[in-house]
Amino acid sequence: METFAIVFPGQGSQYIGMGRDFFENSIKIKELFNKAEELTNIPIKKLCFEGPLEELTLTKNLQVCLTLVNIACYEVLKEVLKEKNLIPSYVAGHSLGEFSALYGSEVLSFEDTIIAVKERGKLMGEEAGPSTMYAIIGLPLEIVQNLLSNQKEVVISNYNSPKQFVISGKIPKVDEIAQEAKELGAKVVRLKVSAGFHSPFMKSIEEKFSQILENLTWKNAKIPFVSNISGKEEMEGSIIKELMKKQIVSSVRWIECINYMYNKGVKTFIEVGPKRVLFGLISQILEGKKYKIYNIENSETLENFIKSF
Repeated sequence: METFAIVFPGQGSQYIGMGRDFFENSIKIKELFNKAEELTNIPIKKLCFEGPLEELTLTKNLQVCLTLVNIACYEVLKEVLKEKNLIPSYVAGHSLGEFSALYGSEVLSFEDTIIAVKERGKLMGEEAGPSTMYAIIGLPLEIVQNLLSNQKEVVISNYNSPKQFVISGKIPKVDEIAQEAKELGAKVVRLKVSAGFHSPFMKSIEEKFSQILENLTWKNAKIPFVSNISGKEEMEGSIIKELMKKQIVSSVRWIECINYMYNKGVKTFIEVGPKRVLFGLISQILEGKKYKIYNIENSETLENFIKSF
């Protein structure tokens, strides 16, 4: 059997109706939704299944909703893997998706995962301006780095793929650099976020969130967890906790994460959660190489996976 990894998406993967299929067909998933609503006092079912999108997309709601849907998809997939006696070699998550991966690797319990993302979403949602984020699509890393040289107000926050980088920075400097990138031929998209995440501009949140993480129970990983910060596998709960304290102010090194797993023998990736955002990024990172990628978000995608895996 090939080595395979499970990867979890972050913000930007949401849509109205996500998770509904598995919710309607599984008592276990219904219980998880009910438990998460009790823990957070957020109307998760209504937001995920009915919206409105503006309410779902609010950071304070979205981080809980998306994490729960990722976990629901993972729990359904886990049953299939159990029947086939298969265990993933690695788990990884993109940005917010790291918390789903921590649940998947059993570093954090369900309750602690949901509490963590509730508090993370609340803190990040409150941090409105004066910074923001732009996706820069179609420019090589070297050119993006050149645009950012000789200034300290804008940084690369996400190394998503060789064709997509995200910058975080103070307004108006970040707007100016985004415009320069556009003039060089990049596709530029301002992200719908309340501030410049994954950058030093989130320092005030880092300290508050560190206290929340300190109060959770961190176990050693049962499945190797590949960190956005270190770009490699981590197993010790105490080390993972310290990395996650830095996550809000640190760049997402997704290219390194995928290349690390690929070089360790992973030739199959399973994206677990709504949409296929990571499907696209991984395809760009591993362009020209031999690999397979699946996504699991509803009964149809699960059936397709079972037939071909």
